[in-house]
Amino acid sequence: GGDRVRAALAGDDLVYALQSPQLGTGHALQQALPQLTKAPLTLVLYGDVPLVRAETLQALLKAAGKGLAVLTAELDDPTGYGRILRSKSGAVTGIVEQKDATAAQRRIRTINTGIMALPTVRLAKWLPLLGNKNAQKEYYLTDLIALAVRDKVPVAGVAADAGEILGVNSRAQLAQLERALQWQQAAQLLDAGVTLVDPLRFDLRGAMHCGKDVHIDVNCVFEGDIVLGDGASIGAHCVLKNTNIGAGTRIEPFSHIDGAEIGAQCRIGPYARIRPGTQLAAEVHVGNFVEIKASIIGDGSKANHLSYVGDSSVGRNVNIGAGTITCNYDGAAKHRTVIEDDVHIGSDVQLVAPVTVARGTTVGAGTTVWKDTPAGGLIINPRVQEHRAAWQRPRKPAKRKS
Repeated sequence: GGDRVRAALAGDDLVYALQSPQLGTGHALQQALPQLTKAPLTLVLYGDVPLVRAETLQALLKAAGKGLAVLTAELDDPTGYGRILRSKSGAVTGIVEQKDATAAQRRIRTINTGIMALPTVRLAKWLPLLGNKNAQKEYYLTDLIALAVRDKVPVAGVAADAGEILGVNSRAQLAQLERALQWQQAAQLLDAGVTLVDPLRFDLRGAMHCGKDVHIDVNCVFEGDIVLGDGASIGAHCVLKNTNIGAGTRIEPFSHIDGAEIGAQCRIGPYARIRPGTQLAAEVHVGNFVEIKASIIGDGSKANHLSYVGDSSVGRNVNIGAGTITCNYDGAAKHRTVIEDDVHIGSDVQLVAPVTVARGTTVGAGTTVWKDTPAGGLIINPRVQEHRAAWQRPRKPAKRKS
């Protein structure tokens, strides 16, 4: 999976060292040694420990000073972790791995997280001295503690919260840490004054910036960069991605909004879909089963039922009736529909782009508009309604009696 790591971090100013074969953590640092700078300290982290906080690492670096510091934690069940060994005075003297520990050492609850801050200048001397006479036949980074004690280099232990040092070794553990992360993020939002109806049913997969008195119902998913203005309300089961929501706007349940700018005091949903490139001005209403894509919609306009508006510019105070669609794709290219201010569009209307519906126009129900309209007046497709008096409605055959 190394190539996936490089791809995920593409563009960052990083230098890579490959460990092959993989002969333990000490061996891994040996491979990195030629790439290390002359910085006083080298900070060793682990890719499967995602929740460690920056504040914890800063405390570790401060504790190291000109010596060595190891991050520790107290666990009720330390099974599987290396144990921290201390002198009678409490100083760290070594680390013993689970498989190499005695029965007495396994009862120690203070564990090694593997995260260390080490004096860079001493690594070139210490790393070649590591041996592999252990149950795993590996070169342990933890053996550097004993070398530091031998050389009278100060060794500090810095305690971390147990939750931030947990590693991921299975999909179950991954799910467990994901929930822990979501709870941390939920707690931060609650502290900032956001109302979460149920913090345990909340998912933030990016960054969220909230104004005052924001209300979020259950089972909502937020991805990318999200901005929620003062008094915004997000109904249950909504999915928002890279979206700005204006002050006082209400998103009703089961709505999906992706890459959109939603103005103040709007009403969206339920079951609305707003796609990338959409900009809604203030007091816009988008109702149930309405889809909007790459469109600009002006103040006070409404599309309340079962409509599709794509690649369109819609003016102020426009009403779009149920079942209306913009026919914006000719099979090869997209074309734009322009609907000017104060237009009223009836139900079941097709607007065949490129087309402009001029200011103040009313479009009758069931009309197909394929050419630009003049301002004002009524647009309809003339048709004749017939009455056939002799016509009989089909009937189902009568059921036979048994």
